[in-house]
Amino acid sequence: MDEPLVMLRRLLPEPGGVTAVEALDGLALADLAPGHRPYLVLNMVATADGAAAVAHRTAPISSPADRQLFHELRAHVDAVMVGAGTVRTERYGRLVRDPQRRERRVARGLAPEPLAVIVSRRLMLTPDLPLLADPHSRVVVLTAGDAKLAECAADVSYLRSAPGEEVDLSAMLARLRTEHGVRSVLCEGGPNLNTSLLPAGLVDELFLSITPALAGSAGSRSIVDRAPLAEPVGLELVGLLESGSQLFARYALQR
Repeated sequence: MDEPLVMLRRLLPEPGGVTAVEALDGLALADLAPGHRPYLVLNMVATADGAAAVAHRTAPISSPADRQLFHELRAHVDAVMVGAGTVRTERYGRLVRDPQRRERRVARGLAPEPLAVIVSRRLMLTPDLPLLADPHSRVVVLTAGDAKLAECAADVSYLRSAPGEEVDLSAMLARLRTEHGVRSVLCEGGPNLNTSLLPAGLVDELFLSITPALAGSAGSRSIVDRAPLAEPVGLELVGLLESGSQLFARYALQR
């Protein structure tokens, strides 16, 4: 592990003390997948007043407990999806660096590394980005048109929409299921990607870390920005953890 394990206080469903590994044990998200696409969970962090970042970065509103849950969630899914802007801003690297997490993935019947899925309409990604410079990384880029990234160390393939069109995320998720065997997806945002997934009804659960801070004018947009929703999407609280006054909520989206 990168840092000592943090004990979290579980408030729901059964009160008690747990580590991030114990809190997520038995998640089995792939078993919940519908027949036509992967099961998709969204994992985000926000301040108490709804800011998804400070100075465009999530680090100022994160914590050791948040980071451990963040990385442990990656140990339970076939693929991690993220928008190109978030890959650039957060400097994404190898998705699962810890050997013990890779071992836990294999024990669950998963590949040692999750598939990295980058949504990028314009392919503004350079080969020096840590994720693309890592030879262990398997990357699928969801894009439009025929353009390609510059040659890089990662194993990169593409799923494409027609030139000039928006990336059809519903169709792309279906293709991830049929062409890459992906049954569970962890989406890590950012807000631009979330605003496309939610109106299309493609998000099944939300893992939300609520940081005990008010960002005010220093904060960036909300986790879903101004998603074009016809009406609010209801959430059902499935689980709740706490550490250092930070809350970690698991919600099921209501249809």
